[in-house]
Amino acid sequence: MAEILIRNAHTIVTMDDSRRELSGMDLLVRDGVIASIGENLALTRADTGDIIDAASCVVTPGLVNTHHHLYQTLTRAVPGAQDALLFGWLQRLYPIWARFGPEEMFISAQVGLAELALSGCSLSSDHLYLYPNGARLEDTISAAREIGLRFHPTRGAMSIGESAGGLPPDSLVEREADILTDMIRVVDAFHDPDPGSMCRVGLAPCSPFSVSRDLMRDAALLARDKGVMLHTHLAENDEDIAYSEANFGCRPGQYAEELGWTGEDVWHAHCVKLDEAEIDLFARTRTGVAHCPCSNCRLGSGIAPVRRMRDAGVKVGLGVDGSASNDSGNIMAEARQSMLLQRVSQGADAMSAREALEIATRGGADVLGRPDCGRLAVGKRADIALWDISGIDSAGSWDPAALLLAGPTRVKHLLVEGRQVVQDGQIATLDMPKVIERQTQLVHRLMA
Repeated sequence: MAEILIRNAHTIVTMDDSRRELSGMDLLVRDGVIASIGENLALTRADTGDIIDAASCVVTPGLVNTHHHLYQTLTRAVPGAQDALLFGWLQRLYPIWARFGPEEMFISAQVGLAELALSGCSLSSDHLYLYPNGARLEDTISAAREIGLRFHPTRGAMSIGESAGGLPPDSLVEREADILTDMIRVVDAFHDPDPGSMCRVGLAPCSPFSVSRDLMRDAALLARDKGVMLHTHLAENDEDIAYSEANFGCRPGQYAEELGWTGEDVWHAHCVKLDEAEIDLFARTRTGVAHCPCSNCRLGSGIAPVRRMRDAGVKVGLGVDGSASNDSGNIMAEARQSMLLQRVSQGADAMSAREALEIATRGGADVLGRPDCGRLAVGKRADIALWDISGIDSAGSWDPAALLLAGPTRVKHLLVEGRQVVQDGQIATLDMPKVIERQTQLVHRLMA
């Protein structure tokens, strides 16, 4: 019976159903689950468990990342893509990504997930939609297993290349029959639907402008048959809206609804340009949104209407998006950026630090269909972030629990399923200098 006692926490921000904040309390973890929260707790056997002194820490649920492209960790700050809008950005990077293989996918996933872990993230999705030179979805699944993060990979796809009027080069697209066959393979091989699952697989055609209407519909039918979730990009910027209206004769929300892409089991990335009718549609159908504020700023896409979505009842989580469109993978920074963007567009009282943290924890878990994560309560999974508030980041703060206003963006300790992934600010499960050295070698090879 593995136990960890987090003792005498300065503040525990539970994000439970009552949104309780507790001072000077303990938290006991047993076999990957939160066993108790209260005063003067003790290990069942003092000689077999670990004790973490949390007197100088704010304790929160592990953060949740609902949208990422981990492979892009190898293509940060690429010249020619640094100042481009979405479509031009993609056209610059596609030829580079076409030279990737299994090792590039594995190493980039290791580095990207480690970066997320250091920012307090315990659960991350990933949207992998290209598979050049023998790369497969399990390259990223293996990376997540090694580092120990809870992982929701999605089997993405592109099927319309340049010769058929699409954006990606023909070398990066696949036959739709092959895509569906591999979707079945990865779900059968890797998807675990049980509570406490460390890996759940979703289906994720890349976007309405890179796959056919038939593939979107067939993927939705397959996902319902297999009991897995659906994910894609939607309404990301003005170009996206114009493409939908020109090619489908409707807005993206209507296109999604017609093809079965709304519901509890669907979440869409970005949604910067949703109108009121689409927000109402998503609220009524319980369709989720992955809000990616830093990427939206970086690509000049706009400010997503998160305040209106939340007020309407839309499920909203946060996503760092790909490192090539963000150049960072810090989910705590995304939470702060989300708060600031809603304030700059709606007023200083539009979003509090605590609401933004809720979106980053409980909100993201709900988007991914994980009510067992994203909150600290008895019986929930032991995904726990400890933030050291004794340093300069929090110095002078009157409200240490308002981490997004004055607090660290790098976690001191991170537990996932009760196992320590970050310890004293360092990745505990990987030899990070060795991994980064290999990533640097791969980047130089791509540049050459």
